[in-house]
Amino acid sequence: MTIDKKLKVYIIAGEPSGDLLGSRFMRAMVKKTGGQVEFYGVGGESMEKAGFKSLFDISDLAIMGLAEVIPSIPKVLRLIKQTVADIERVKPDVVMTIDSWSFGSRVQKILRKKKLGIPQVHYVAPQVWAWKKKRAKTMYKYVDLLLTLLPQEPKYFTPYGLEAVFVGHPVIESKVVHGDGADFRKKFNIAADKKIIVVLPGSRKTEVSKMLPVFLEASQKLYEEDKNLCFVIPTVKTVAKMVKGLAEAARLPVTIVEDEEDRHNAFKAAEAAMAASGTVALELAIANVPHIIGYKVSPLTAVLVRRFMHIQFVNLSNIMLGREVVPELLQEQCVPGNICRYIKQFEAKGDIYERQTDGFQKVREILGLGEQTPSENACDEVLKLIRRKG
Repeated sequence: MTIDKKLKVYIIAGEPSGDLLGSRFMRAMVKKTGGQVEFYGVGGESMEKAGFKSLFDISDLAIMGLAEVIPSIPKVLRLIKQTVADIERVKPDVVMTIDSWSFGSRVQKILRKKKLGIPQVHYVAPQVWAWKKKRAKTMYKYVDLLLTLLPQEPKYFTPYGLEAVFVGHPVIESKVVHGDGADFRKKFNIAADKKIIVVLPGSRKTEVSKMLPVFLEASQKLYEEDKNLCFVIPTVKTVAKMVKGLAEAARLPVTIVEDEEDRHNAFKAAEAAMAASGTVALELAIANVPHIIGYKVSPLTAVLVRRFMHIQFVNLSNIMLGREVVPELLQEQCVPGNICRYIKQFEAKGDIYERQTDGFQKVREILGLGEQTPSENACDEVLKLIRRKG
């Protein structure tokens, strides 16, 4: 696309996974426009590294679960108002919300009501195939374009008049497949004979508070039986202090890393992993790391989710394959004993290890998408929309 003026792109990413997606989109957009672009909006440390100043700290939006949201409603409403006012000030060529539809949708709805004429995009489809199916029927009212990560998603939205395009999953852009396990061991002085277990408790404070104690207790049980184990906890800035505090109290041989490259290298060195459900589990699959996923929310949230969810699995690898290759330990099943049992099976490289290895290869094949990266595909679609609406 020929750029006659510097584009103004307003991006709203409400949590670390969206922040990473946003940073890749930004770099791709700079490449596609020859640098003729300026970025505004809300994001985190990855987007800041890509040349971005966030309107406010995204940790204010990192809220998990339905019951957990209620006390934060006044703050969130203020942030929505602040974001809309900033968009009116900037007058961007496009507004793109990334994931976090609960926050992004409220901004998009207000913008539509104000009839500002700004093209509106949402990146990462709400999981309407899992629950809240009526969202597929109403989203067209608030956005002009939906960019999806999974190939089966557009069919849920296009019948209702929303342009939805599969651009590919960003996990295949990750450098995780190029991780260097030997480099990780050397950097953090971990002997070659030590077996590394990666512990991933999530990127939100509420996730970490629920998941990390369970994962650490499982780690303690594993370590009691095998002193040759050591543990690595990759984390992000928003929860690093909490993670360090909980890890210190556990009195385990733990290495905490905050850098993305260190995380990828740790995956390459890992024997197995325990992870909170989310995008990072897909990274583990791409990196071929045997793992379980666990998740805990408040009892009220759990009751509501069970009532409204319409899928057999929550893990993306399992959903794409239509079968459970990654054990899902949710709520009352997410206990140290169950976690330890699976980690030991991975270490023994038995049947479940083989099933995961075969499944992960199929996941990589499903997510591959031609010569361009998913971020470049997303940029092409956004630029087409700007051209049509301009």
